[in-house]
Order: sequence, then C-alpha cells, then structure tokens
Amino acid sequence: MLILSRKIDEKIKIGEDITITLIDVHGDQVKIGVEAPKNVKVFRQEVFDAIQKENKAAVAVVQDNDNKARDAVSALSKLLKK
Repeated sequence: MLILSRKIDEKIKIGEDITITLIDVHGDQVKIGVEAPKNVKVFRQEVFDAIQKENKAAVAVVQDNDNKARDAVSALSKLLKK
C-alpha cells in the first residue's frame, strides 16, 4: 500500500486517466473527488462488498435452478423410458 500525505486541493494521479483530489478535511472525515473514465467503476468499499455478496447469492440461485432443471429432465427421461 502506498501512503501519501496531501493538502486540500492537491491531487494524486493513478495512471494517466484517474485523478484523486482532496476536497475537504473536517475532523475525522475526508472528502475526496475521483475523476476517472466512464468505463472505470468507482465504489465505496462497503458498496463494493454488498455488490459482491449479491453477485455470489445470484450465482448460487442460478446453480440451484440448474441442478433442479437437470433433476427434472432426468426424472422425465426415466419416465419416458418406461
């Protein structure tokens, strides 16, 4: 992890396309601005974690539905063979 000190209105560059600007410091809260191309997704960590959790839950549902569909096809196949 790179740790930098910045004053208000000072910037940090990430590559050529991303700029982080320190906007304000008030007590223990820091406001930053992020300039990035539209194709770069920028999230707060807690939002990113929630998205990841939802994505994993959605995958589990799809996998469960796939398993149920396979079971149904298998049962139907067995009935048709009789």
